[in-house]
Amino acid sequence: MSIYVGNLSYEVEQDDLKQVFSEYGTVKSVQLPTDRETGRVRGFAFVEMGTEAEESAAIAALDGAEWMGRNLKVNKAKPREDRDSFGGGRRNNSGGGGGYSRRY
Repeated sequence: MSIYVGNLSYEVEQDDLKQVFSEYGTVKSVQLPTDRETGRVRGFAFVEMGTEAEESAAIAALDGAEWMGRNLKVNKAKPREDRDSFGGGRRNNSGGGGGYSRRY
C-alpha cells in the first residue's frame, strides 16, 4: 500500500519528499507525477513506506501539516481504477456518433 500526498508545492522534488517521510521510517519509493505537456509537477505524489506502522505514523503526523507554504493532504492511496483502452471518460450508449466505425 502507498500514501497519497496532495496539495504539494509545484517546486517539490522527490528528494524533498523522501527526506520528510524518512523521519517516520523507511521510504521504499516516491512517485511524483508530472504533466505530459509542460513537464511540471502535478501537485501530488505517492510515497511507499517500509511497513503499515510507518505509513500510519507518517499520515498521522503530516496530514494537514504546513510544508513549503501549503497544507498537505496525506492519506492512504486508493487503488488505481482500471480504465478502458479508449482513453476518454465518456461512455455514450445512445448509439449516436461515437466516432468509431464498426465494419466487419
